[in-house]
Amino acid sequence: MSGASDKARFYLEQSVPELHELAAKKIFSREEINSITKKRSDFEHKLNARGSRPSDYARYAEYEMNLESLRRKRVKRLGVKTTNHTGERRIFFVLDRATKKFQGDIGLWMQYINYARKQRSNKKVSQILTSVLRLHPTKAELWIYAANYAMEDRGDITEARSYMQRGLRFCKKDERIWIEYARLEMIYISKIVGRRQILGLDDQRDQQEDENRIKELNGDVVALPAITAEDIDPHKRSSADVDQEALEKLSASPALLGAIPTAIFAAAMKDFKDSNKLCHQFFDMVAEFNNLPCTAQILVHLTETMHAFAPGDPETLIRWIQQPVIGTDISSAGFPTNFGVALDRIQTSFKRLESSSAVPNILRPRTILEQQIFEWLLSYLKYEDLDPDIRKVIVMTLRKVWSRFQSDIELDPSGREPEVSSIISKLQAGGIHKLAELARAWALRTWPDESERFFQGTDT
Repeated sequence: MSGASDKARFYLEQSVPELHELAAKKIFSREEINSITKKRSDFEHKLNARGSRPSDYARYAEYEMNLESLRRKRVKRLGVKTTNHTGERRIFFVLDRATKKFQGDIGLWMQYINYARKQRSNKKVSQILTSVLRLHPTKAELWIYAANYAMEDRGDITEARSYMQRGLRFCKKDERIWIEYARLEMIYISKIVGRRQILGLDDQRDQQEDENRIKELNGDVVALPAITAEDIDPHKRSSADVDQEALEKLSASPALLGAIPTAIFAAAMKDFKDSNKLCHQFFDMVAEFNNLPCTAQILVHLTETMHAFAPGDPETLIRWIQQPVIGTDISSAGFPTNFGVALDRIQTSFKRLESSSAVPNILRPRTILEQQIFEWLLSYLKYEDLDPDIRKVIVMTLRKVWSRFQSDIELDPSGREPEVSSIISKLQAGGIHKLAELARAWALRTWPDESERFFQGTDT
């Protein structure tokens, strides 16, 4: 025990000059200094005694963070000059001791990394990441975190890709790292697209195409290429011009067309033997980037792949139905056409489901698909600026899907009350009151003892 006390005293003595400075400059009162000393003494004795836990280190680090935050606020208010890095060094020291003693505790490592990241100490973050990844190479979440840090804080796609590729060597069978690797590439594409829009490169390309069409109409005019001083002397180009030229060339690059996320998807499918679940996860992730030019092309490829090995899966079919309208604004001129394509796919999906030999019991998958179509269609009714004609079409389609769903439930009504009750509540919330009342009346006839369930969420 004396050894633990000696260690605690040694660490406490190191903070004496700091405490003297805080007292001398009246940043903290004498009572507050005594309180800080006592608190640190309690923590140090706990940490250096047998039986210390990770939570003891975490609380100590949290206490020092709060103390340092208070010190900075008072220094700013009082307008005094102090040594700014003492508190930061102490916090790093506590967390470093914590991760050395409890190397397997990921929570402590993340607290350490997040604090260093908050202090914008990129060199320290890199050192910590190197240490934790060396100790825990099979933890996919750490490789994902490191890649996101490289992309978000450092803006380094090369380093981010390196983390992901190294992570795949150790975590090849973890679905998350494949999904997040593809997401990283989608984020990179979105950054490039955003920068092109800021520079107006897309607008320039459209304008050039218009000018070319006008020149083609003027057949009696010979168009000569415009020559600038920069064409004669390339050294006159500024670095911004070089960046702009690189972005223009990148527009025709396979990377900007989604080739890398598609390649990641293909590699993942080989490792997971055409996992339908993983395919759905890829689709949902890509659909989040609904404003990118390459999204539609990638989603078409994903739906084709899903249909190839799971044509009768309701999860596959609902995504195939939704695919034409993903990324299309409801107020755009193209929405009615794309929405019409999606509605046509509903009937086709039921036909595919019924003809699929891979589905032994067709009733259950069919009702799952019907419920998913309900949720998808109802999601559009919340938009106030939705075209009235499209709203009418949605209501008509909901009636047709309900009729099909009702017929399927009547074939096997046992235990289906919660599903029916959920749809009635959603119809009511979506403002489809007539259909909700028809559904409720049928449900009460089918399950007369469950009246309370079917009236939940109403004013009756």
